[in-house]
Amino acid sequence: MEHNIYSKESYKFDLPEELIAKYPANPRDAAKLLVLDKNTGSHKTECFGNIVNYLDPDDVLVINETRVIPARLGGFKSSGARIELLLLKKNGTYWEALVKPARRLKKGDMILFPESQVSVQIIADLPIDGGRLISFNNCEDELNFINQYGQVPLPPYIGREAEVNDRNRYQTVFAKEFGSVAAPTAGLHFTEELIAQISAKGVRIVKLVLHVGVGTFRPVACSDIREHKMHKEYYSLDKEAAATLNNAKLRKNKIVAVGTTVVRTLETVYNDECGFEAQEGETEIFIFPGYEFRAIDCMITNFHLPESSLLMLVTAFAGFRQVIDAYSYAINNKFRFYSYGDAMFVK
Repeated sequence: MEHNIYSKESYKFDLPEELIAKYPANPRDAAKLLVLDKNTGSHKTECFGNIVNYLDPDDVLVINETRVIPARLGGFKSSGARIELLLLKKNGTYWEALVKPARRLKKGDMILFPESQVSVQIIADLPIDGGRLISFNNCEDELNFINQYGQVPLPPYIGREAEVNDRNRYQTVFAKEFGSVAAPTAGLHFTEELIAQISAKGVRIVKLVLHVGVGTFRPVACSDIREHKMHKEYYSLDKEAAATLNNAKLRKNKIVAVGTTVVRTLETVYNDECGFEAQEGETEIFIFPGYEFRAIDCMITNFHLPESSLLMLVTAFAGFRQVIDAYSYAINNKFRFYSYGDAMFVK
């Protein structure tokens, strides 16, 4: 059966509920790894810890150092009504947030946190469902307050409340720069020991930052995916990282992106004339089939939601039919899906 690669419908698949991972593999690198050859479509099952066998000396492994904010806050209106806030990103002296129930929260309303003196005021509506611009009042250190009172914003499909251990489990071992509302999940499979093993093999590890926004997980709404507009996400790549990447290109060593966030950043900063350029900014690049990749050679990624921009990015890189077949194989072989699930290496 022929599929229209620009039709959202083509990116649907049925996933048994029991294959949605509620908890990560323990240890992290014990997760399964589906190795997909994008040129032949062949695939096989490995253990994630064996990823080192697919990397050669002087290859470059690119990781995202973003750190997840414990962005889910529970408070109350003065009436006693319970309110939930999901912080999205800092905007000047304010924060952008999603609020529930949104219909009860108008400009000027206050949200109280009985266990502290801090309150939140609604400043304005935002042009997204449930979106509000908010300010913290009587709060000397906002990040400290968020760290103390916030919960890890596990995606709703995990189907459970965040637990104490998720504060560690839902961060990569190399997480450093606060700013994400979701983990760059391909990176969750690495342990410090595995990173050390990869480095000892002579693989160069490059770090960048892309802060993951909530839009990453929202399904594409347009029936023709070419009409979809991506949300903006902050990224940065420094001079040392750019130089290492350019050297790898020159020497024809593989550039291996750990996750779709890294792919989007590298494809944003790559310039045909100058190569990789050190820069920071916001990217809204949407990668779907037909896109010509210039920056990367291989990709490590998790198994993504149906009709998501992330699935479309992977099909753009590996080929539509190859990815659909690989996902069918993964389902038949009981791979675990989504944020806490297993991984795929596309080479």
